[in-house]
Amino acid sequence: MTGAPSSHAFRVLRQDRRGKPGSPANVPSAELLAVTPPGGPHFNIMLHPILHLTLLLHLLVLSHSPADASMHGEVPDFYGDEATGYGPVFEEQPVETIYPEESPEAKITMNCRARANPPATYKWLMDDKEIDLNAEGSHYSLAGGNLVISNPIKTQHVGKYSCLASNTYGTIISREASVQFGYLDLFSSEERESVYVKEGQGAVLLCAPPPHYPAELSFRWILNEFPIFIPLDKRRFVSQITGNLYISKVDSSDSGNYSCIASSPSISKSVFSNYIPLVPLAERPIRKYPADLKVKFPDTTALVGQNITLECFALGNPVPEIRWKKLDGQLPPNHEVRMAGAHLHLYNVQFEDGGTYQCEAVNSRGKDYHAARVSVEAFPEWVEHISSTEKDLSSDYTMSCIASGKPKPRIRWLRDGELFDRQEMRFSSLTFEDSGMYQCIAENHHGVIYANAELRVFACAPTFEHNPVKRVLAAKNGRVVIECRPKAAPRPTFSWSKDTELLSNSTRVFIWEDGSLEILNVTRADEGRYTCFAENDRGKANSTGSLLVTESTKITLAPSNSDVKVGENAWMQCAASHDPSLDITFIWSLDGHVIDLHKDSQHYERTPNGSSNGELMIKNAQLKHAGRYTCTAQTPIDNVTASAHLVVRGPPGAPGGVRVMNKTDKSVTLQWSRGADNHSPISKYTIEYRDSFSKDVWKTATTSPADVEGNEEMATVVNLFPWTEYEFRVIATNTLGTGEPSSPSPKDKTLEAVPVVAPSDVGGGGGTSRELTITWTPVQPQYYYGPNFGYIVAFKPVHGNEWLKVTVADPQAKRYVHKSSIPPSTEFQVKVKAFNSQGEGPFSLTALVYSAQDPPSEAPVSVDGRALSATEAIVSWLSVSQGNIDGYQVKYWRNHEDGERGAQRVVVPGRENHTRLEGMKADSHYLIEIRAYNSAGYGPPSKHLQIHTKKPPPSQAPKIIGKKLKGKSINIAWENVESLANESSIDGYKVLYRQQGHSTGTLYTTSRRYIDVPMPTEGVVVVEVRAHTEGGDGAVAQIHITGGGVMVGQSLSVFSLLLVAVLCLNL
Repeated sequence: MTGAPSSHAFRVLRQDRRGKPGSPANVPSAELLAVTPPGGPHFNIMLHPILHLTLLLHLLVLSHSPADASMHGEVPDFYGDEATGYGPVFEEQPVETIYPEESPEAKITMNCRARANPPATYKWLMDDKEIDLNAEGSHYSLAGGNLVISNPIKTQHVGKYSCLASNTYGTIISREASVQFGYLDLFSSEERESVYVKEGQGAVLLCAPPPHYPAELSFRWILNEFPIFIPLDKRRFVSQITGNLYISKVDSSDSGNYSCIASSPSISKSVFSNYIPLVPLAERPIRKYPADLKVKFPDTTALVGQNITLECFALGNPVPEIRWKKLDGQLPPNHEVRMAGAHLHLYNVQFEDGGTYQCEAVNSRGKDYHAARVSVEAFPEWVEHISSTEKDLSSDYTMSCIASGKPKPRIRWLRDGELFDRQEMRFSSLTFEDSGMYQCIAENHHGVIYANAELRVFACAPTFEHNPVKRVLAAKNGRVVIECRPKAAPRPTFSWSKDTELLSNSTRVFIWEDGSLEILNVTRADEGRYTCFAENDRGKANSTGSLLVTESTKITLAPSNSDVKVGENAWMQCAASHDPSLDITFIWSLDGHVIDLHKDSQHYERTPNGSSNGELMIKNAQLKHAGRYTCTAQTPIDNVTASAHLVVRGPPGAPGGVRVMNKTDKSVTLQWSRGADNHSPISKYTIEYRDSFSKDVWKTATTSPADVEGNEEMATVVNLFPWTEYEFRVIATNTLGTGEPSSPSPKDKTLEAVPVVAPSDVGGGGGTSRELTITWTPVQPQYYYGPNFGYIVAFKPVHGNEWLKVTVADPQAKRYVHKSSIPPSTEFQVKVKAFNSQGEGPFSLTALVYSAQDPPSEAPVSVDGRALSATEAIVSWLSVSQGNIDGYQVKYWRNHEDGERGAQRVVVPGRENHTRLEGMKADSHYLIEIRAYNSAGYGPPSKHLQIHTKKPPPSQAPKIIGKKLKGKSINIAWENVESLANESSIDGYKVLYRQQGHSTGTLYTTSRRYIDVPMPTEGVVVVEVRAHTEGGDGAVAQIHITGGGVMVGQSLSVFSLLLVAVLCLNL
């Protein structure tokens, strides 16, 4: 909305209700004769015949009013305190409203408030029909201008609403705002089917959100229970368009129950789907799959200034990498790639961001592409719009509204809330009936904007009340304009006098059409009193001002040209003479731009050298400070300028237009254009490059010739890698230093070539029986030298003649297993070389590798063992006679409770034939099995050995009942521990005596229920007492002894505290 009310009064003629001439105050504004605000809409007035007579009488009085009684100011503003009134101006308008169907507040309020004098009355429209607030059973009511809908009903109250604000000056209509009911239903209660996926494959879990409004939802997924949310990373992605969960490569950790959470931010509600079981299926070996894009952003239309997000996600193993590009240019600077590449965010979109965008999913097995267009359009925006204004009666006036937008907006006009059937609001010879409230509306399918204005048409005799002719100063030999701006309608004719002399146009004196008086080449003789006379058909008025002539300002010391190096200081002189009655200021500008001495104080300073001196110091001059400096000596009535040039010599500017002209597999020829030499000849150029492997680090390129002279604009960069994407930049140097680098050249890729680097660390061996395993270190990507990169693996028995060759197409592969009937432990010669679409590279060094041996064929015998305690046992066996044994696997499990699937395992080196088994359950029957193994696998199992573990030790700790000091010892006594029926019998007690903070100490064993331990001389000693049985050691009782005191680890009895006190006293 445009056109704010102004602050000055507007006088208006009117008649009272009985048709008699009335005073300007206290008369209904509906009967105003003439009204018009700056930039405002107008209103219609019916003129009574008697009113014409009243108007003539008033004009007659005005035509004889003296000049000092006329109005001041330029275009009067009729919104001031003395104004008779003005039409409505919106301060608040209805907005789009979504009412949650489950809202506890059973009402909707649509806001509407307008500033107006007299106050506005309000009506509301729904779908362009007026709402009857008084209808029987109506849910509508007004609160001020606000529309209140009580107990809203979806079938009755969904629609588009607009507000009309009216007073006697006219009517305006607000923008339309819709009322919609928001809802988010529950997910379907149907049970979701399980999803079975092989490990390594991708999975898609469908969200299938329930019916909802509005369309915007956000999605998250939970695993097994709330609030365990699925973390989003390179492998997992949730589309915020469909809500689906995508897992690029499923592994065993993904097993579980998944639920989709859909949330509506508009109505603050979330709902959960039923669980979807995901069951990964084990597959060995895990297969690899090429990248396969499953989330593809559609053709998208964005509005200027909006933020948008494009989505792309791919399934595949290895997990694909997502890359983004703009096919018809660079990605805009306002972009950000997030969600491990799956989201491309474009912020504050502009028209130039439109184009075709592509996402590329890449893994070692393949690539997938998707491209779609982003179109940028725009909401309507005013380029030019109407504003409230007042215009002379019978004058011409055109209202203009121009809007930008895409698609181009359509313009409509309203007058007092009604459609005004005109393409253009052009008025010739305005009448009072043209006054009113006007609105222009610009609309395209993205939205609508309104501009509101009031037009008042008025008529009055000239008056200088608010804008008399003023006292004016003029410089000698200069030019002066004395303004004459009375308020008058129609436009008056003007004449001027100096003192008593009537003025007319001459070679020095001109009377402008708007009444202003211009005098050229002013002299002292022009001083005096000047009177402007204004007259129209409604009356006349005059106003007198004066002209005072002062001495002109002159530059007495002009700045001179200067030449400095970067970092030096420079001075620009400037002094002027001026009329002593006037203040003078000095303003400096550089190439037409005024220098802000406060903001730029780091480099500019005015030297305090008297009021008539404006010398400027340029400190630590930089290249940007070179140019034309202009000193302006200015007084309130004139100014004079003088200029000089400052040359700043420094390092060269950045070269431009760097581009690749020719290229081979290992070189490119670059061309560029010279940058500014900054007044010192360029001596040489340095070329730098970066590639996708250098992580944004620029490196100095090798060129041919090695030194690039300063007069060159072309050079060849050599020693590059084939089939590698490069950017180049050029840096110029002169005797004053090295300049800024150029902008990078467009990315370009060198030509393909045959690989020259062979895989390293070729070796292998081991593996499953009858297999030959060959391993190597893969070639780094910068050495691929072309597409379709892979490996050729060659091998033959040492004494054979024919090499067998196989192709491995995966560039990241690091092993090959040949599965055939190969004799075990056979020596082979192996070698590996790389290839690409251009050919094959050299072979690696030949390595000797043995084929896999056969697994052991014998089972261990004479297996024996016994239980050591409730949780431990020892087992032994006779070693097998075969010589190819790497070790033994001992497997043990509870016969009935665990079964063989729950077995525990211990691995023992081949040189050993016994081991200790730990972590066993007390009082349990265990089966034990032993196998020999080597790199080819496991041999046959031994016969099962049965062992029964001991009963557990007592769970009750000894209760310490006595502590006595005996010379240099302390006697500690405890109650006997009684074993339960399912616990081992007591064999005795163990007492550990240790320093606090240490885990080891002195261990005592006793069959008694007391013991004497040394009294420590300093520090704290911990004494631990526990029962000892064949099933192990029982629970611990603990006591602390401190240099003469005793404290039980548990709570102390009163007796114990007394004992501590006695012991301390004895010491």
